[in-house]
Amino acid sequence: MRAPRKRTGLGPVLSLLLWSAAAPAAAPPKGPEYAGSETCKTCHEEIFGALLRTAHGTLERDQHRGWKGDACESCHGAGAKHAESASAADIYNPGKQTPDKFNAGCLSCHLNQKTDAGRLLSGHAKNEISCGSCHAVHGTGGKPLLVRGTAAINQQCASCHLSVWASFQRPYKHRLPEGAMSCVDCHNPHSSFQPQAMRTSFGNEPGCFKCHSDKRGPFTFEHAPVRLEGCSSCHEPHGSSNPRMLTRHEVRLVCLECHANLPAPNPSPQGNLGTVPGAFHDLRSPIYQNCTVCHVKVHGSYANRALLR
Repeated sequence: MRAPRKRTGLGPVLSLLLWSAAAPAAAPPKGPEYAGSETCKTCHEEIFGALLRTAHGTLERDQHRGWKGDACESCHGAGAKHAESASAADIYNPGKQTPDKFNAGCLSCHLNQKTDAGRLLSGHAKNEISCGSCHAVHGTGGKPLLVRGTAAINQQCASCHLSVWASFQRPYKHRLPEGAMSCVDCHNPHSSFQPQAMRTSFGNEPGCFKCHSDKRGPFTFEHAPVRLEGCSSCHEPHGSSNPRMLTRHEVRLVCLECHANLPAPNPSPQGNLGTVPGAFHDLRSPIYQNCTVCHVKVHGSYANRALLR
């Protein structure tokens, strides 16, 4: 009769190795150069209290992020030396850095998130506008970390974009002053590959179609400016002195910017369309001075090549 095999004891060892490999790596212990938030709170109690009421305050309580009890030092760096000397030279202050260094500190956490804040590629970045210009990092002074509400957003944008806000005081405009919409409904303040950081609605189309979806199409017979140049080829998006926010005070003058005495493509699939109006159009007569009286489908038509219906 064969003797039973002796256990080598590798089973428990192997299990322990597999468990340690699957377990998440523990964060390295912070050195004595970290003072902790309670020490920071001793002198900066008001700032610390305001911080806890913002989204940044979750760092102080969330142990999975690795900064529990050290939220202040996640941005300002190790503060034990500063706590001992009380000297501003012994602590890193992002607010005194250049905009690119300030933004780099923010993006160390917010980089490539599935939010608008995960990138900074728009005109704000090109003009070296720091995150702190719009966001109150500590939430102090009655300013929130993230501005919400149409009126508050418009007021913040208008504080820098004065000329744009002046356009909304014209008689024909989008209803921003009335609080019906905000700047960020059309513009992405953080990042966009579109001109002027425009948001897109359907695929890569302009954000205008989010509200004006009846102008989207696709149409059987397209009006080329709608597809190629966009709405701003005929309309002033922020505000205009002309009805329907047009770029010119008469409809015919808007149309004649393209439908002028220009040669037609040869061969032209549409005859003389897109060039000078036909001979029966006497532009001196009021009957023909408003093109949209006949060409009612100026954004595109499903039925008529000349956009008559």
